[in-house]
Parts: sequence; C-alpha cells; structure tokens
Amino acid sequence: MVEGAGGTSSVTLPGQSAQSAADAPRVAVLGASGFAGALAAALLHRHPYFALGAITARAEAGMRLDELYPHHRVPVALQEPDLEAIAAAHDVAIVAYPHGASSEAVAALHAAGLLVLDLSADFRLRDADTYRHWYGDVHVAPDLFGTAVYGLPEVHRAALAGVREASRLIAGPGCFPTAAILTLAPLTRAGLVADVVIDAKTGVSGAGRKLARGTHYVAVSENAHAYGVAGHRHQPEIRQELAGQGMDAALQPVFVPHLLPVDQGELVSCYVRPTRDVTADEVAELFREAYGEEPFVELTEAEPGMRDVLATNIARIRTHVDPLSGRILAFGAIDNLWKGTSSQAIQSLNVAFGRPEDEGLQA
Repeated sequence: MVEGAGGTSSVTLPGQSAQSAADAPRVAVLGASGFAGALAAALLHRHPYFALGAITARAEAGMRLDELYPHHRVPVALQEPDLEAIAAAHDVAIVAYPHGASSEAVAALHAAGLLVLDLSADFRLRDADTYRHWYGDVHVAPDLFGTAVYGLPEVHRAALAGVREASRLIAGPGCFPTAAILTLAPLTRAGLVADVVIDAKTGVSGAGRKLARGTHYVAVSENAHAYGVAGHRHQPEIRQELAGQGMDAALQPVFVPHLLPVDQGELVSCYVRPTRDVTADEVAELFREAYGEEPFVELTEAEPGMRDVLATNIARIRTHVDPLSGRILAFGAIDNLWKGTSSQAIQSLNVAFGRPEDEGLQA
C-alpha cells in the first residue's frame, strides 16, 4: 500500500508476511530528494526486514520519488518534514541533510527516542575544536557531539551492535574517509605507516545533487583537476579514524581529492612510507587477516577501478610494495553513493538490529 503526499508507505515484500511487515522497524528518510537520501530510501523500500516510512523533502514535497528518480522505482510520495509526526510513527530516522542543517533534526528525533543515523558531517568528529575549525562555531546539538558511533562496520562493528542500547546515534562516514580508512587500516594497526599520501579521485555525484546538477558539462568532460588542496574537510576525519586504528596521532596524512568526468565512483591511491622494510607477501597477509571474512571487502591482485564496484556496497582493495622506493602502494575503490554513503548506512542498521549484514544489499 502506498499513500499520498501526507501519508507513508507500507510495502509487503516477497517472503514477508503481513504480520512481519507490520512488526518491522519503520525507518524515515529525511532529505530523500538528494542523491544519498534517495538511494537510502530505495534500499529500504526493497529491504526484507526494515519498512520504509516517511520520506521527506521541501521543494519537491508532493512529488513521488520515482518521478524525481525514475531508476530507483520507489512509488512513494515525498512530504514536508514534520519531526513530531515522524517521531511518533517511526523507530529509526536516516537524516540526509548537509552539514550544519542536520544536527537540529537529529537532536529532536534522538530526544524522541529514535535511533538516528546522520549522513552529514555534524557528528563524525569527536574533538570540538577540530569541528569548529572545519565547520564553524555553531553546533546546535552540543550535548550529542562526540557521542555517535562511527558507522564503518568493518572497523566499529561491536559498537554498532550495541548502539541501540547506548548512544542511539550513528554518524555515517564520509565517502573519501570510508575508502581511505579501509585501504589503510590494516597498515596502521600494524604500526607500518611512517607517512602517507592519499591521492583520491571521485565522480561529480560526490558534490551532491545541487552542485552536481549545476556543474557545467564542459567543465568536467575530458578533464580532471584537483580541489580542496588548501585543506579538505574529510582530512581531519581520516586522521581521527586512522589514529584510532593505531596511526601516530601526530602524523598528518596528505590528502588531495581530484574530480573526474564520471557520474559516481571513488578511487584512492595511497602511497605509504613504511616504518620498516616489508615484503609484498607480508602486506598481503595483513589484509587477508583483516578482511578475509568481510562480506563487503574484496582483495584483488588487479588494480581496482570504479566500474568494478559500481552500484554495490563493495570496497575493492589491492596492495603492492614498490621495489625501488620501498613504499607500500594501496589502492581502494568504492561507489561513493553506495559504500561511501547510503548502502553503508543500511549495512550499519543491519548490524545495529542484529540482522545478517548483507541483508537487502546483495547484488
């Protein structure tokens, strides 16, 4: 059943009884007109356990999501955000607002007892001074600042499993940090990173719907360029999480993103000066130990590309030791909208609710 603009959706999926559908945790998606929110709504719409509830937007309220994004095939109407009504009718909220706009809604829904998963940067950082430096002086939910579980299951699975009984707040990682952390964490845990350069490439969807659609074709076609070279907001997030995985906290990774003329996808090439001599086999074994049982990390002997992981929740990683320089070369590819944002959010919810981690995310 799909109701109109003022209602919500309740869909019984194949293999899901009406009773189980009624008992399923209801998940609202705020900001569902953006790339990340729309994909999160689409994944929830076909999820065998969670039930997609209200999906909200402001300018597009009254439209159906499949009118705005036909390829997602979600025949549910977008509605104006009503936090009180959402809190009363849902168990979980995914907030897909930009940084700065997110924390007010997160705080209100969290106070109402919902588990909240925020896709913005408002709750990723744990140091208030660092947040102010990169995002400004005002955070409208200071009581929640620093309490979120960082939603990277391969690194914080245990904390995510207990988040419903603890903080009830998940901070969805940034897309660049997701790729960089997964690609480097086995090395930082082993104490092998003396310094690192992270050379990152992304498609135009990484800028979000408004900027991506406002980017002139001529500016990106047959072109590539670096940006954020004076300091990118994902840099402190990468540093924070890698320090939590054993990297020297005084080390400042060099991070430079580049824009490519592709719709979506992300590739990080990480050049690591190791703390000691290592062999390719030793490095490969570290990654096998870290990710051999991970459902969404693929280790490959071929250099990964963006197309390899398009529209999947997979991170594809390759390592190499350069015999001339002795540097460790580590490459990681993800889809910035999927593993870098929305499908990783669903993976985190699966962990939080004790569901199979790949539920609703199988190819």
